[in-house]
Amino acid sequence: MKRFDWKKLQSQVMAGALMLTAVLVMMPVQPVSAQVRALPDFTDLVEQVGPSVVNIRTLEKAHGLNGLSGNNMDEEMQEFFRRFFGQPLPGVPRSAPRPSQPQDQEPQPRGVGSGFILTQDGYVMTNAHVVDGADEVVVTLTDKREFKAKIVGADKRTDVAVVKIEATGLPAVKVGDVGRLKVGEWVMAIGSPFGLENTVTAGIVSAKQRDTGDYLPFIQTDVAINPGNSGGPLINMRGEVVGINSQIYSRSGGFMGISFAIPMDEAIRVSDQLRATGRVSRGRIGVQIDQVTKDVAESIGLGKPQGALVRSVESGAPADKAGVEAGDIITRFDGKVIEKASDLPRLVGNTKPGSKSTLTVFRRGGSKDLSVIIGEFEAEKPVKKAAEKEAKPKASAAAQSVGLTVSELTDAQKKEARLKGGVKVDAAVDAAARAGIREGDVIVAIGNVEVGSVKEFEAALLKADRSKPLPVLLRRGDLATFLLIRPQR
Repeated sequence: MKRFDWKKLQSQVMAGALMLTAVLVMMPVQPVSAQVRALPDFTDLVEQVGPSVVNIRTLEKAHGLNGLSGNNMDEEMQEFFRRFFGQPLPGVPRSAPRPSQPQDQEPQPRGVGSGFILTQDGYVMTNAHVVDGADEVVVTLTDKREFKAKIVGADKRTDVAVVKIEATGLPAVKVGDVGRLKVGEWVMAIGSPFGLENTVTAGIVSAKQRDTGDYLPFIQTDVAINPGNSGGPLINMRGEVVGINSQIYSRSGGFMGISFAIPMDEAIRVSDQLRATGRVSRGRIGVQIDQVTKDVAESIGLGKPQGALVRSVESGAPADKAGVEAGDIITRFDGKVIEKASDLPRLVGNTKPGSKSTLTVFRRGGSKDLSVIIGEFEAEKPVKKAAEKEAKPKASAAAQSVGLTVSELTDAQKKEARLKGGVKVDAAVDAAARAGIREGDVIVAIGNVEVGSVKEFEAALLKADRSKPLPVLLRRGDLATFLLIRPQR
């Protein structure tokens, strides 16, 4: 047998180690700072976009002024608190009287905000609340030129306004693609916080599609925004405007790390209409809607909680003519998925009145498409509550087993409530009461089964699986909702 040469192996290993050490020594060492992504430099962006940002001052005729005389900052702070908190600045009276002044006195300063040049021929975009109620609007460019501006149009619903100054060859902004904007991306704002012109702040995109209850989904950032920044641009690292700084969240009155900007794609749609007609035309279908809860979605076979639950349908409205019923869940609009209830009014609102669209509704366990002619948005009509007449209770063993006493609806009640059928709740106790059902409600479906009479109601209850939560679709006044009767443990 051949003897293994350990000394030879040891010398080979040592030689290899020495060679590897030499190679590593010869390799250039990367400094730690080069391995870490550098922080952004905003200087080029400021030079590029800064000239397009303007300061906006609003003036009000002296005889209409209320507030603290000779203190513009206090007036701006009052506007800030009114806009974001619905109350005046603490410690400052809402309406301090001014000394009597002659009627021909020059208009007095009212507030300050920001804006940016949209086109080279003088169209400027800002917030509607910046110019709301102003008698005069003065736009100041970065080169200190001042222009009296004409308000082309303002849309309070989206808080977008367009004003026009008589000038040409102006440095217009580049509009960016909001769809490309990513959470965590660096962004910058330029504006006039507290009247301090050309102030630059920066941060990152904290969230997109943030639903705050307003008409639009906002871009949330941690860019420092304060009174006077309103109407200024939110700028990405390519020097493009992706939003209009509009609101902040604050408990103290100052910036607390959360600010909101109107997405530029939505703002452009609004500004195009304002420039064309001076007003915004929105679509409507005439429904009141609510969110779909997880429990309801699972119990009726919808799966995940999505769509908009139709609580009521306005008589004669487009949705009514299309066949939409209270209790339907609208899951798609023109093929676009309705993830949450607030998606529906935004999609409908952006649709041209008079156009034909398709609603996909989930009803009684299945989906169906309905064709609807979009109407034009108008002021919501007050909810009309129907006065129901008394009906004699009729005993129902099945209904009593879940804590209900129900009776038939009269033809007059059905006509008044615009219902094809259903049963009226005369009493609700035990499981039904715990579910939130109360006297006067009208039950129109059990699970995915319509009930047009007490007999049908009893049959649906008998077939239902009592070991699982029982979804009940009911009408309360003009509104529809789902409630779950849970089995006793």
